[in-house]
Amino acid sequence: MVVGPPGKFAGIEKPGAAMTGLLILFAALLLWVPGMLHGSSADSAGGSLTVVATGDIMMGTVHPVNVLPPDDGEGIFKAVSGEFRDGDIVLGNLEGPLLDHGRAFKCKGAAPGRCFEFMTPTRYSRHLKIAGFTAMNIANNHALDFGWAGAESTIARLLDVGIDAVGGEMVAYTKRKGKGIALIGFSFKPSRYAYSIHNIPEAMEIVATLKEFNHFVIVSFHGGAEGKDALHLQRGTERFLGENRGDLIGFAHSVIDAGADLVIGHGPHVVRALEVYKGKLIAYSLGNFLTYGVFNLKGPNSVSVILRAKLDERTGDFVGGRLVPVRLTNRGIPEIDPSGEAVQLVKNLTKQDVEFPEIVVEENGLLRPAEGK
Repeated sequence: MVVGPPGKFAGIEKPGAAMTGLLILFAALLLWVPGMLHGSSADSAGGSLTVVATGDIMMGTVHPVNVLPPDDGEGIFKAVSGEFRDGDIVLGNLEGPLLDHGRAFKCKGAAPGRCFEFMTPTRYSRHLKIAGFTAMNIANNHALDFGWAGAESTIARLLDVGIDAVGGEMVAYTKRKGKGIALIGFSFKPSRYAYSIHNIPEAMEIVATLKEFNHFVIVSFHGGAEGKDALHLQRGTERFLGENRGDLIGFAHSVIDAGADLVIGHGPHVVRALEVYKGKLIAYSLGNFLTYGVFNLKGPNSVSVILRAKLDERTGDFVGGRLVPVRLTNRGIPEIDPSGEAVQLVKNLTKQDVEFPEIVVEENGLLRPAEGK
């Protein structure tokens, strides 16, 4: 863990904010001292790194109402977790804290329907581990639903079951196939556990420093407008409910310019376009993946993809992959979708929204760089 200087975020006083270059250097150097940082090692032969990524995850909540899945969540990922088994990195986005009791902070005084808070029991962390996740993004607008106690409980529960927490000062360091990998999370809601997507120069500095000491840098971000009307990627700053949700294209391109090898977006709750920029893959949003009981699952909100991306071991360039179509059923449980609706949606959005996408999305979900790239 890297602890930054004091700061104030979301009306809650707490140490931590921007990571300085010196602190990143210290953390990166610790990576090479065995046992000093949380992480895992799994060496295997092959010419590419396989990163598997999903969209938003909220496994049920006990706040503001008690809405938990059948059998206390046992087997909620069973229908889709086979797609995770050979992933070197398996990353999701956790919407809401893992916490058993606490006081909600975020929605006090908010108008009905304009603010949502969740609290998922800590025991549900084991469902993520059984499914096969190796890292979980917490850099989002639900991490602090129950303040710092909720965020810190989430981190502790994830680490307890062997899953890296990704967001802000929680940079996840690991090693795969002999290569050092750093995963870092950004959000439109900056905090100790989410670096800002708005401060692009600082984001570039963070990524560039991490790249000096890691072969791969994977960036996760939470940003953009939300819902069925937010399918299309916008140029420039996106706004939603009066909030600045970031310049997603500018942010993604800039962190790749600084050295990022893969950029994965969350936040809109619907899928969005893909792009290959300077050889690196950007997924602007992967949609809802498992959101039980209280999320809107109408229309495009009910379909999603599992991204399986292969990165060249030497260069980090995108060399191929696949989109696995998913549909949320039974109040938000994911199943493989034989209709492939989400794949077709991503294919169309990529053609419509990215001028030079440099990626081909096949009807069957296979992904490849555009010819000559």
